[in-house]
Amino acid sequence: MNIYKERIESLRALMAENGWDAALITSSDPHSSEYPAPRWKQVEWLSGFTGEAGDLVVTRDDAGLWTDSRYFIQAVKQLEGTGVSLHKTRIPGAVGIPQWLSENASRVVIDGGCLSVDAAAEIRNAMEGVGGSVVDVPDYLERMWEDRPGLPVSVVTTVGADIVGESRLQKISSLRKFLMVNDCDAILLSAPDEVAWFLNVRGSDIEYNPYVLSYLFVSMDRVCWCIKKGEGLHSDPDTEDSFAELEADDVEILDYDDVYSVLSVESSGSIAVDPSTLNAHLYKYVEDTFAEGNIRCIQSPVPLKKAVKNSTEIKGLREAYHADGLAVEKFLFWLDRKMASGERVTEKEASDRLGAFRAEIPGYKGDSFACISAYGENAALPHYSTPEEGSAVIEPRGLYLVDSGGQYLFGTTDITRTVPVGECTALEGEDYTLDITGMIDLSMAVFPEGTPGTRIDAIARYPLWTSRRDYGHGTGHGIGFYLGVHEGPQTIRQSANQQPMLPGMVTSNEPGLYREGLHGIRHENVVLCVEDSENEFGKWLRFETLTCCHIETSAIIRDMMTADEISWLNAYNQSVFEALSPELDAEEAEWLRKKTLPL
Repeated sequence: MNIYKERIESLRALMAENGWDAALITSSDPHSSEYPAPRWKQVEWLSGFTGEAGDLVVTRDDAGLWTDSRYFIQAVKQLEGTGVSLHKTRIPGAVGIPQWLSENASRVVIDGGCLSVDAAAEIRNAMEGVGGSVVDVPDYLERMWEDRPGLPVSVVTTVGADIVGESRLQKISSLRKFLMVNDCDAILLSAPDEVAWFLNVRGSDIEYNPYVLSYLFVSMDRVCWCIKKGEGLHSDPDTEDSFAELEADDVEILDYDDVYSVLSVESSGSIAVDPSTLNAHLYKYVEDTFAEGNIRCIQSPVPLKKAVKNSTEIKGLREAYHADGLAVEKFLFWLDRKMASGERVTEKEASDRLGAFRAEIPGYKGDSFACISAYGENAALPHYSTPEEGSAVIEPRGLYLVDSGGQYLFGTTDITRTVPVGECTALEGEDYTLDITGMIDLSMAVFPEGTPGTRIDAIARYPLWTSRRDYGHGTGHGIGFYLGVHEGPQTIRQSANQQPMLPGMVTSNEPGLYREGLHGIRHENVVLCVEDSENEFGKWLRFETLTCCHIETSAIIRDMMTADEISWLNAYNQSVFEALSPELDAEEAEWLRKKTLPL
C-alpha cells in the first residue's frame, strides 16, 4: 500500500478511537510561519504534498487537499495513489474548508497550536452554525509520527543599528508608546519575523528564513523573550554573546515554554494579541488567564513598521540588489556559454551554479528560498521544486525560468528571469512579450497617495488581459530586510487587502503566464515605493526599480510593445550595463553590452 495511504488509514483509526469524524491538518506551525520547520511539515508527512500552501482534511471515507493555482499541477502529481483529492482555492465557486466541513462532518479535531485564532474561529463558527463541534488536540499526530523531528535549535546572532538603522531600545520605546495609545499594559508577539525585526536578532530555525521560533512579551516594565531551548543553544559562544547583549538592554531570556508562566504572572493587567498570527491554543490560555475585558485583539503594529524601510535599510538593499545582480549576470553568462557550446546542463546543475556565484558575495547568509530552476513545461508550475536527482536537461530551444534570491547581512533579494535558450515558437514569443510589458507597465505606474496594491494589480495584467490571458497568483509581495522574502502587510494582487502602498515599502513586481505542458514565463523585478510629486490633485507616488539585472530582448516581438514600454526597457538595460560592467571581466562585460543594446 502507498505509504501515505497507510498513514491516512492510521489517522482514521485514531479518529475512530476518539469519536472524531473529520481531522484538519494545516501547513502552518505555532508561529504562523510561511515555511514551517520539519517538525510541522504535517501535510507533507501525511500526504506527500510538498507545496508551501496546502491544508488537508481527512474524514472516515474521504480526504482532500486545499491549495491554490500555484500548486494545482504539482498537487495532482504528488497526490496520485494517496487517495487524496484536490480542492482548488482562489477560483470562482471554490468551497473553502470551513464550509466543506460544515456540510460533511459533525465533530472536527484541529491542532490549535498550528491554527491562528482567526482561522480556528472560522472553523468553529461554521461547525456551530450546523450544530457541530470542534475539539482542539495539540500535536495529535504525535501519536502516529514516531520519528517526528523536535523543536529546532539554531545559533542566535544580533544585528546592530548600523545595519538595520534602529536600535532595539528605540523599537521597545516605540512599542510601549503604541501600548499607551491603545490603553494596553502589554503585548504578546509570536510571529517569527516580527520578533526577529523587533529584537534585531537572527537565527536559522526555519530554512531560508533567518528566524528564531519564540514568543515575545512586552509590557511597560518587562521584555521577556521565551526562546532558550536547552543547554546546546545556551553553550554556543555566538548565542551567549547575543544573549548578553540582549540582557544589557533589559531583555529577559527565558525558556520557550515559559511563555505560559509569564502570562500567568502578568495576568492582572490588559494584553494585546494579534488573532491573525497567535495560535488558537495559546490564545485559549490567554482567555483562561486574563479577565475577559483585559484582552485586546488588535493588529500588531510591527508588520507595517518593518515594511516601511528606513534610509539605512534602503541603502543596504541597494547594495544587495547590485551585488545580487552581478551574481545573476555571471550565471546567465555561464548558462549562455554552455548552451552555445552544446554542453549538457540540467536544471539542478544550473541552480547549484547560481548558488555558487551568490556564495562568493561577502555578507551572503544563504538563499532566501529554494531556487526554482525550471525548463520548458516544468516552468508552467509557478513553484516548481527542482529535484535533487534526475532534473530535466535544459535543451537549446525554448524558455528557461529561474526564480531565486539571496539572504545577505545587508538585505534580502528576489529575482526571476525567463530566458530564451534557443529558438522560440511564435506562441512563446507572444507570451514572453506580453509578460514583460505587464511588468514594465507596473514599473512605470504613477498613483495617488493612499492607493492600495489591489487597485494597481490590473496595470500588470492589462497587456495579458487584452490577449485574453492571465495568471493565478499575485503580482507582488513585500520583501524584508535580511528577513522573509515574502512579507506584508502590502501586496499587489486581486484581493480585499486595503493597505496603501507607502514610500519605503519594497515589493516584488512579477506577472506570469503559464501553459500546462508547454512553458511558463515570469519576469520579476523588486521595486521601492517613492514619492513622485505633489499638485492640486494631491500627492503622487511611483516605483523605483532596485533589481539590477538585464532583461533578455531576443524573444520580444517589438510590434507588440508601445514606444514608452520600449523606451523604459532600453533605459533599464542600459542602466544595468553601466552599473555592473565595471565589475565584470572583459568577456562578461562585452556579452552584457550586446545583451543590453537598444531593442
